Amino acid sequence: MATVQDILGRKGSDVVSMVAGESVLNAARLMNERGVGGVVVTDGGEVVGVFTERDILRRVVAEQLDPAATTLQEVMTSPVITCRPEAELEECVGLMTVKRVRHLPVVDDSGLRGVITSGDILAHQVQEQKDTIEYLNSYVFDIRR
Repeated sequence: MATVQDILGRKGSDVVSMVAGESVLNAARLMNERGVGGVVVTDGGEVVGVFTERDILRRVVAEQLDPAATTLQEVMTSPVITCRPEAELEECVGLMTVKRVRHLPVVDDSGLRGVITSGDILAHQVQEQKDTIEYLNSYVFDIRR
């Protein structure tokens, strides 16, 4: 069974994070620069939330808040839902579905190790299916020879 660590092994463990007191405007700019849909929010080195494009729409734009004057702490998704590197992907899919989140910070006893998204899981599943198809094609064609 595939684990979170399998995804982190492929995509890397680079995490885009910001402190809770940063403005929504700065977060949006950073997300745009880095091409990511969310940032992990920290306070004193601890993961305290996640701030995503969805939060911008629902909690900032829809509420007519000023992004330059609004801090991440005011509008982030918290308490944060996390997973561990050894967690199975099926478990994470269930957690994301039930909690209606698309970003899961990955933490272990040493702290933040990465972030996985629903898109990462989907890409991993697609790659696994491609690998299986390639293996089966190879097997079938070897039998025919």
